[in-house]
Amino acid sequence: MKMKKGISLWNKAKKIIPGGTQLLSKRSEQFLPDQWPAYFTKAKGVEIWDLDNSRYIDMSIMGVGACVLGYADDDVDREVKKAIDLGSMSTLNCPEDVELAKLLLKLHPWAGMVRYARSGGEAMTIAVRIARAYSGKDKIAFCGYHGWHDWYLSANLANDKNLDGHLLPGLEPKGVPRCLIGTSFPFNYNKIEELEDIVQKNKDVGTIVMEPVRHQEPKDGFLKKVRGIANEVGAILVFDEITSGWRMNVGGIHELYGVLPDIAVYAKAMSNGFPMAAVVGKGEVMDIAQDTFISSTNWTERVGPVASVATIEKMLKNDVPSHLCKIGNFISKGWKESATSAKLKIDVAGIPPLTTFAFDHKDNQALQTLFTQEMLKRGFLASKSVYASYSHTEDHVTKYLENVDEVFRTISKAIKDGSVRSALKGPVAHAGFRRLA
Repeated sequence: MKMKKGISLWNKAKKIIPGGTQLLSKRSEQFLPDQWPAYFTKAKGVEIWDLDNSRYIDMSIMGVGACVLGYADDDVDREVKKAIDLGSMSTLNCPEDVELAKLLLKLHPWAGMVRYARSGGEAMTIAVRIARAYSGKDKIAFCGYHGWHDWYLSANLANDKNLDGHLLPGLEPKGVPRCLIGTSFPFNYNKIEELEDIVQKNKDVGTIVMEPVRHQEPKDGFLKKVRGIANEVGAILVFDEITSGWRMNVGGIHELYGVLPDIAVYAKAMSNGFPMAAVVGKGEVMDIAQDTFISSTNWTERVGPVASVATIEKMLKNDVPSHLCKIGNFISKGWKESATSAKLKIDVAGIPPLTTFAFDHKDNQALQTLFTQEMLKRGFLASKSVYASYSHTEDHVTKYLENVDEVFRTISKAIKDGSVRSALKGPVAHAGFRRLA
């Protein structure tokens, strides 16, 4: 595969764009330092063409989980093009704001109001602002990853390792006001005793934020117990569904567990790659937004709502989550079988549409890098996770798993020969946050 143009442009980008890109998850160093193609000219279905016109099958993160229908979906793009031709911005509001709100509230009968944003991180910040305003309390207990804003990163002011298990190791909260120390407290998933300890020691916790599911299932009524604690202390429960939403079902995964939040936050998959986010919540909670200030020009453009309505309607019509689960289970099963055959130890986790694996080995990051390197040679963008899309077919997965089987055998041999590091054509991929040279 030819990748020279993309690698060259990436090296230039790092000199004029801090971090090289706007998203940490898209850094070449997170995948394959000095070898990753980095940029695309075209994306369609599950195929991507780079700057050298090399074509790849994306068996990785599919636009960091945004393109749940696949790249450049014809049905969604058709509606977006109509919206562009009619005008995406004006002095007046677009009626699709109301159309989308009705659709979201139909899917969430427990809710009464909706607000919009255009990215997950800012939508979470809106949700936290609303929750604090309604509860009248400043402190937050949280579990999982929730973006880059001050309310979240402030957890690392008190202890620079607070976010290691929730986000990425090595994050420094530089630029976050130190007066925010002691306002956000992390607790680990399925460890209800940690949340109980937080609310016992901090009587002014008014917001509890968490991903309802990520890499593991709730145990021993965990979500119900979190809901109970929120009720007991008068805290607003916010479910971050930015990653989990729209994959297991059309809406939020919390519905499958019968535990309802006060606010649910969506982005990514709801609009199939077009900028859009939504904060869905109980009417009395959401209405407090009128007593604070939450406002932005680009939250009123037309493309996001139009793309979301088209995406959600297609999900409903075609039962997209069932296909995502089928593809994800196919991949997970294939990983396990190939690992067993190659005498490799791996751990597989995550909900089926967002399945992930890790090598059970002391040099697991080097093994993961070697996996990505060898799969790239074979025409696949591959990493430790696969975000299943509606455009992934059984044929795609079969071809992918045939190559996984071959690469796992190569890795097994490299382990046996002690040649894992020498087999790499560049540095080991970054496992956490690092400054780029």
